[in-house]
Amino acid sequence: MMYYAVQLASAFAGSLGFALLFHVRREKLLLASLGGLLAWGVYLLMGGVSDQDVVRYFAASVVLTVYAEVLARLVKCPATLFLVTASVPLIPGGSLYRTMQYFMENNLDAFSTQALTTVLLAVSIAVGMLFPTSIFQLIRRLRLIPASEKPWRKKG
Repeated sequence: MMYYAVQLASAFAGSLGFALLFHVRREKLLLASLGGLLAWGVYLLMGGVSDQDVVRYFAASVVLTVYAEVLARLVKCPATLFLVTASVPLIPGGSLYRTMQYFMENNLDAFSTQALTTVLLAVSIAVGMLFPTSIFQLIRRLRLIPASEKPWRKKG
């Protein structure tokens, strides 16, 4: 249990550090940092559902993106503010480090396997952020178009 608490505290601190680095305003610091804690918490919780890191990273990035989009509307600021700072714990730095280590050791079999894993993790994070953002944009556009201009509705 203490192991998870340390990981969650580290995720919060890492997000807080990047929020400070990006000069996030004081009243939004806690919200941005909680996003990192939430993302890593979802990653850890998904460990009980799947042992595949790609699935866990995808789920965490989906939840993080929904969190950022909802907060953006509530606090009236860009979702990027929350999305970038809170996604810091999800960056697959360890995997990238091992990829480069295998490359420098000229261990090409391990390098290619680890490189594929790193790319899959990055893609799962990107796709996990893409889906909710697209859905929020679609909903927003549908609300902006007046009912009379919606081409799929029959006039009459």
